[in-house]
Parts: sequence; C-alpha cells; structure tokens
Amino acid sequence: MNNMLIKKTPLDERPRERLVKYGKENVSTEDLIAIILKTGMKDYSSRFLASRILELVDSVHDLKNITLFKLMNIKGIGAVKAIDFLAALELGRRVYETTPNIKSVKLNSAEIIYEYFKNRFEDEMQECFYALYLDQQKKLINKKLLFKGTLNKSVVHPREIFKEAYLNSAAYIICIHNHPSGNVKPSNEDIIITNSLTQIGKIQKIPILDHIIIGKDNYYSFYENDFIKEVDNNEKRK
Repeated sequence: MNNMLIKKTPLDERPRERLVKYGKENVSTEDLIAIILKTGMKDYSSRFLASRILELVDSVHDLKNITLFKLMNIKGIGAVKAIDFLAALELGRRVYETTPNIKSVKLNSAEIIYEYFKNRFEDEMQECFYALYLDQQKKLINKKLLFKGTLNKSVVHPREIFKEAYLNSAAYIICIHNHPSGNVKPSNEDIIITNSLTQIGKIQKIPILDHIIIGKDNYYSFYENDFIKEVDNNEKRK
C-alpha cells in the first residue's frame, strides 16, 4: 500500500503525469482514482486513499455499487471527495451507454421501454417510480423520478404525476418502477395504484398507456397483460 505523499514522488511517477506520458488506458485503477480524488490529506496521499477505496470491493466492476456512506467512512475522504468520485462513476456509466437518444424513439411497446430503462435500475436497492411524459407521437418529452422508497398509495400521489403532465403539455403518460427483488409480479399495491391512475387519466384526458415493472432481466407490462386497455376503441398501440 503506497502512502508516499504525491509531492515526494518523482515527477514522472505521479498519477497525472503517468496518464499524460503513458495514456489513460495504461495507468492503474489506483492512479485513476487518485486523479479523481485530486488530493490526499496530511500523512495520507491520494494514492493511499485510492487503495483504501479499492479494498472495499472485490473487483473494479463492483465500484458501481459503492455508496456515499462507505466512501465517507474512509479516513481522509469527506463528503466532497466522495461526491466527486460517485459523480465520475455515474458520468462514465452514461457515456458508455450504447442505446441511442431515447427522445428520437417512439415508445409504443413495453419491450422498447424496458431496453432503454433496465440499466437505470440495475443497482437500485430501493423501488424508484418514474413517469414518462409523451407527445402525440408517443415520443418522450420528459421523464420524472417521483419517489424512491417502498411503493404505496401514500407516496405515489396522482396529483404529482398529473401536475408534471400539464407542465410538460403531455398527451400520454407511461409509469415505470422497479422491484429490487427481481420478481416482477405486481403486488396488490401495484394493481391498486395502476387502476387509480388509469381512471384519473381518463378523466383528465391524459391516458396512462402502461405501467411497467422492471426486475432482474425481465419486466411486467400492465398493458400487455390486459390490465390497461386501449386509449379508446378506435386507437391501436402503433
């Protein structure tokens, strides 16, 4: 474990200088983390702090699951360093997402929506409820995370869902939430909430097209399972 202060390290062996000299692909994970952390603290180099972060995981791929709390438990890593590190991880995830811009895609099937949003829930340990607001062509105008926690009717309030629909001039709404357990079978609460929202959508003239539950490598669509009917008798999902 290298605790030599960076300023005492030979210039060409410092993390930033190594990246410039050898290229980003040829520096160690420890050095990359040290660069993100920027500085250490008295008696603790940024490399030392980087090595402490790596001790928390079995492999670099497990860094995606690291939490703010775990990072801040390391002596020498305060809130600012921890937040900077998590932000860098999230930016990297977004940069390397392979799906095209969702706003150019017609969201007319649960499978399409699942493919775009499954990675968003991959590491979530809590249920997250999103509303997707669509235009007349069923293309995305905006998406909104409305709550994070245990799904129940006291936290998924129709007022918030439809308020955002009016603010975005949405023609349709699709709801999405995840089941961290991986089991996509809808709970009684899921069914009650979906029925309530679809009824309100009819009254407000902003139909709920679907409510999709995302699990581990699969999904459940209320529309595909006939819990939600067509918007009207003349319109087909197309």
